[in-house]
Amino acid sequence: MILSNRARQTFKDAISCSIMSAMESLGIFVRVVEAGSFTGAARIIGTTPSAVSKSMARLEARLGFRLFRRSTRAFTLTAEGERYFERVAPLVRGIEQAGEGIGAGTEASGHLRLSMPADFGRILVNALTVGFHQLHPKVQLDLSLSDRHVDLIREGFDAAIRVGHVPDTGLIARPLGRLPMALVASPDYLARHGTPTCVADLEAHAHVRYMLAGRAFPLMFEAGEFLPPRGVLDADSGEALRIAARNGLGITQILKASVADDLASGHLVEVLPQVPLASVPVQVLHAYARAVPERAAALLRFLGSAMARWTV
Repeated sequence: MILSNRARQTFKDAISCSIMSAMESLGIFVRVVEAGSFTGAARIIGTTPSAVSKSMARLEARLGFRLFRRSTRAFTLTAEGERYFERVAPLVRGIEQAGEGIGAGTEASGHLRLSMPADFGRILVNALTVGFHQLHPKVQLDLSLSDRHVDLIREGFDAAIRVGHVPDTGLIARPLGRLPMALVASPDYLARHGTPTCVADLEAHAHVRYMLAGRAFPLMFEAGEFLPPRGVLDADSGEALRIAARNGLGITQILKASVADDLASGHLVEVLPQVPLASVPVQVLHAYARAVPERAAALLRFLGSAMARWTV
């Protein structure tokens, strides 16, 4: 049978669409497995969970075997799904990295999702919404200010800023310096309870303590001393520590940058400034291996420069 030119073109277009649809499904499949859910993959891709589910159903129909064991709340991979992921994931990542590598050096654009601690984030948001946005107006920022440690891959974040020591998670960590800490209290609290003149005096005072992994973080001094303070209020948020200290509940150990305005206005006073606390490392984490998207590379460059004003 001889096909007309129009029929041949229609046939070619159909094959092309089928190939493109199959490639798209493979990418979605990898995202679903990495995110751990259809909802998480949909958030990363920028579509709906229903669209992801339908794409996976079409992929399973083409393959002729089930990839997932579905339940009402989650899924697990079948044995066939696990083997398929092991073969497909490197191919999909290779294609994505090739595209990112060619695009490197182009203008930064697209959606950029960043997580950062709430207290330090209040300061950094100003730099991002003014400095970074002016430099890269085509980047759409999505900022999450929370002390919760997000899962970058499963929750679809490009990067996360972490203050303090970070355990080995397999992510890429780029050091940004060290942030000074300070002991602060309100003038009212110090007027009522007296001003400490040495480290030993701190034991008699009430403290607003930072909670880390369910435990109160001790006062850590640069000379190596540490003191478990007596707590009157515990919180896992730096912003909560700042507010409680301003309201006169006690002394708190906090990032100096996050209370700079309070110190300047006199709402808070530095306690024992002659006895420096140990500074804490700050780093930005990301999950990109060799090929970093330009939007993320632009953020890393900006943070490396902007953080210099707060770090030591």
